[in-house]
Amino acid sequence: MKVIGLMSGTSMDGIDASLVEIQEGKDRLSIRLLSSHRDPYPFALRERLLVLASGEPQSVALLCHLNAYLGELFARCAIRLLSKAGLSPGEVDLIGSHGQTVHHLPKGRREGRFRVRSTLQIGEPAVIAERTGVTTIADFRPRDLAAGGEGAPLTPFAHDLLFRHAKRSRAVLNLGGIANLTYLPAGQVGGEILAFDTGPGNMLIDERVRRLSSGRAQMDRGGRIAAGGAIHAGLLARWLRDPFLRSAPPKSTGREEFGPSFVDDAMRQEKKERLSAADCVATLTAFTAESIVDAVRRFILPRGPLEELFVGGGGRSNPFLIKRLEQGLSPVRLLTFEDLGLSSRFFESTAFALLAYQTLRGRAGNLPAVTGARRPVILGKIVPGRVADQ
Repeated sequence: MKVIGLMSGTSMDGIDASLVEIQEGKDRLSIRLLSSHRDPYPFALRERLLVLASGEPQSVALLCHLNAYLGELFARCAIRLLSKAGLSPGEVDLIGSHGQTVHHLPKGRREGRFRVRSTLQIGEPAVIAERTGVTTIADFRPRDLAAGGEGAPLTPFAHDLLFRHAKRSRAVLNLGGIANLTYLPAGQVGGEILAFDTGPGNMLIDERVRRLSSGRAQMDRGGRIAAGGAIHAGLLARWLRDPFLRSAPPKSTGREEFGPSFVDDAMRQEKKERLSAADCVATLTAFTAESIVDAVRRFILPRGPLEELFVGGGGRSNPFLIKRLEQGLSPVRLLTFEDLGLSSRFFESTAFALLAYQTLRGRAGNLPAVTGARRPVILGKIVPGRVADQ
């Protein structure tokens, strides 16, 4: 089957699209990336999404509008991908769309006799299915939450399939807005696995740079700002005491914990300690790296050896961050997704193409050992493609 995967992460910077071919082998699936495409979000849209995801009260009309608008943008991205690949929508079997997370509350809160746990991804799949004519599967996370899981991370299903090695113990690190780790002990696909969000990825760095530049820059390109600053040891030590970092997996997090409010506090401390903005960016980058190193030492190494760590996501392009990881994780060998012939930029969209395929086949896509769900469940909601003219 030819399947399109669509993804926008917690960095809220645009849509990644992957066109993949999935084949059933005798005892496993094989997946091949045929083409990829990226559509950045318009600046004004990203600003509105950041406000919407802040947790502050917003108009329900804004949420309603952006859900439909993002559906249009996701559909357009899929169509552009097909054009690049030289295919028509009729030559594609399926679309899997993660959508855009605007809030994630896996711990939930009490409402009467219910413990209500929730997550919300927007980007209306009915619009995608109507514009493309292709059956679309979306909204993958809520079913895992309903089954008692965190609803995240979901990409370890693809990590297990594509990174597992028979003789070498590996981990996969995604440095998106939030950082997440998957540990794959040596052995066969489907064996023991551990995966969880470690804490911030690029999110805190990006937010401080965005404020520093009044929105003109969205990231610390090449880690240059951090490299020009000094790390404040006291502030770093304080942040590393964050309760989320010490809590045991399964666990997931997002902008609610490591977003604008965290940066608000960082900037108050920056002023109090008379630090430069570059010092703050350097300290936030060090915090990101050290929180990952701490997670490896605290939760992975007690389970077994770790020989190779594959790093993907936007943060792989930040040399300051990668150097801190290399120093903290030595002698673990740091590699890239590309070292295995995979695309780091488009891996997550590829993973949601694979999850959509699992759903269409009536197979579970969550890993209860990872998310904490009570059982394996089929993920997502299916919106049929356009009915052929009679």
